Amino acid sequence: MSFYIPLGVFALIVVVFLLGFGLGNRTELPSALIDKPFPAFAAPDLFQPDQILGRAQIVGRPALVNVWATWCPTCAAEHEMLIKITERADVRLIGINYKDDPTKAIAWLGQFGNPYDLVLVDDQGLLGVELGVYGAPETFLVDPNGSIVYKRVGEVNERIWQQEIKPRLIAMSPDVVHGLDAASR
Repeated sequence: MSFYIPLGVFALIVVVFLLGFGLGNRTELPSALIDKPFPAFAAPDLFQPDQILGRAQIVGRPALVNVWATWCPTCAAEHEMLIKITERADVRLIGINYKDDPTKAIAWLGQFGNPYDLVLVDDQGLLGVELGVYGAPETFLVDPNGSIVYKRVGEVNERIWQQEIKPRLIAMSPDVVHGLDAASR
C-alpha cells in the first residue's frame, strides 16, 4: 500500500507537467497586449537617428510591427517573406531593430533589401520590454486605431501569412490585400 502513494504522486506530477508544459502551440505565447493600445514609445529612426518616432507613426492604417536583428538567423529566414508581404498588401511594415548595432542593421538592409516603411532602433531592448518580447523575430498586427490584434512569436512564413495574418488584415479592411495574392482569398 505504501508503494502506491509515491507512485500516485509521481503520476500526478507527470500529468501536471504534460498538461502545463507539453501541449499546445509553442509559437502562440499569450500576450497581455492583445486588444490593447500599442505602447507609447520614443525611439530613433534607424536611418535618421536624430528623428524620434512614436506611437503616432503606427496608427491610421493597419501595421505589421516586426521585431528583428542582424544576429537572428530566423529573422534572415523570414526576410524574403516580409518583402513579399509589402508587395501583396497595403499594410505598413514597421521594423524594430532589437538589441542590435544600428550600423550592422543598415548594412544588412542594404544587402538583403528593406521591406520596412520605418525602422525603429531599440538597441537597449526597452520597447521590447514594453511589448513583452521574448526574442526575435516577433511580429504584431496593429489595427488602424493602434490596438494590437495579433502577436506571432517566431518566423512569419507563407503559411503564417495565409492562415493567420492575411485573414485578420482582410477582416480589418477588405481592400488591404491586392495583386495576385488577392485571388487566393
